[in-house]
Amino acid sequence: MRDFKRYEVWEKSHRLTLHIFEVTKSFPSDEKFRIISQMQRAAYSIPSNFAEGCGRRSDKDFDRFIQISLGSAHELEYFVILSKDLNFIDITVSSTLIEEINMVKKQLFSLSQKLKQL
Repeated sequence: MRDFKRYEVWEKSHRLTLHIFEVTKSFPSDEKFRIISQMQRAAYSIPSNFAEGCGRRSDKDFDRFIQISLGSAHELEYFVILSKDLNFIDITVSSTLIEEINMVKKQLFSLSQKLKQL
């Protein structure tokens, strides 16, 4: 059984989730059940699906959860772009978050590729 806490990609995606929760605190309160909720769920879906995949027996099952995490990372990237375009966050915050998301996406993709070679 894999220990999800030992993976750098899980650590980075967890920190990204914390960053998203911090950033969304400044969003308009009427967005609480709309963009804020969607963004936060997409963010915590990345490390939580990765953790769940670590509990699976086969590499194929683990990779399936990596793919779900990757999909959530793409969804989160869109919400960051939308939040910038709606002026909820500025370009600097947006750029930083997208850099973090892209790093997580690259690591998830790389791990998926390694699993497929086994």
